[in-house]
Amino acid sequence: MPHVPPTLLTPDWSMSYPMTPRSVRLARLHTRRRLTLWNWPGDIEDAVLVTSELVANAVRHGKVPGHEVWLRVAVDEGNAALTIDVSDPTPAFPVVTQAPGAENGRGLLVVAALSASLDWFLRGDIGKTVRVQLAVGPRTN
Repeated sequence: MPHVPPTLLTPDWSMSYPMTPRSVRLARLHTRRRLTLWNWPGDIEDAVLVTSELVANAVRHGKVPGHEVWLRVAVDEGNAALTIDVSDPTPAFPVVTQAPGAENGRGLLVVAALSASLDWFLRGDIGKTVRVQLAVGPRTN
């Protein structure tokens, strides 16, 4: 039998989840596992927190019957920056505002504070994607 080289882990992974609160926990677990397997040199706990907040927002605000939330995690091989994309079927994007004293509504503030960039774009087929990039090394904001 000929020798078959092992399949290398590619630093680009995606998965869909049902629009339920349970998906937030699964997305955290999957993100932590992926980044650990890839030996990503950035702050994995920050990446897991960002993923959790984005998926929780999608599940809470983007729920449309018959649709799922999509998570994509990818590492830029040039600078090891991490891109986290979360897509849901609604085109509306909540406005990031200061919410002192509020029990809810601070998730995107946390995401913005931890990330090098926070952006969103409409998808061609349906809904939007929220994109966050996390740099390797100390945060500059």
